[in-house]
Amino acid sequence: MVEWFSELASFDKVYWTIAGVASLFFVFVAVSTLMGGDTDDIDGDVDADIEGDVGVGFQFFTFKNLVAFFTIFGWSGISCIDAGYSQTMTIVISAISGLVMMFAMTFLIYQLSKLKSSGTLKMQNAKGAIGEVYLTIGNTRSSMGKVQITVQGALRDLNALTDEESDLKTGSVIQVTEVTKNGILIVEQLKK
Repeated sequence: MVEWFSELASFDKVYWTIAGVASLFFVFVAVSTLMGGDTDDIDGDVDADIEGDVGVGFQFFTFKNLVAFFTIFGWSGISCIDAGYSQTMTIVISAISGLVMMFAMTFLIYQLSKLKSSGTLKMQNAKGAIGEVYLTIGNTRSSMGKVQITVQGALRDLNALTDEESDLKTGSVIQVTEVTKNGILIVEQLKK
């Protein structure tokens, strides 16, 4: 193996070195990802701990993308050398191949990130929802009750008040008209 490598031209050695080292990193990243390793720290995801930060969504220069670039750059360069292309053509083709791989990885990660859901209930999404009184709600905000409504795709029991002149009894059909700052629903009876 050492003899074979020493007999290569320096241009070939560069490509074989890049392909070998990048492939080792690629295997490391792939295995750690499959085993559930947290590679976000390697990606440079320093914004993850900032409250309320939703991230960039499109990150082109990440560790994984650079590993993918150099892996494809190295192996496509070796293929071009074996095919007899000139050094200039080899560099151009391998650079384009690496960039295409980086764009593909970025697009894939971006699309996967859109599948993620925080699961946090946003009370403003309840506004306009129709539901049913679960526990009687006192008239003119005299006592809090509970309603069952579907918010963000899930049936939920939430605290509610009403401005109606009469109590809203269990089983009454209601509609959410407002959400207070502290997350209490203001409801009204739905007229038939």
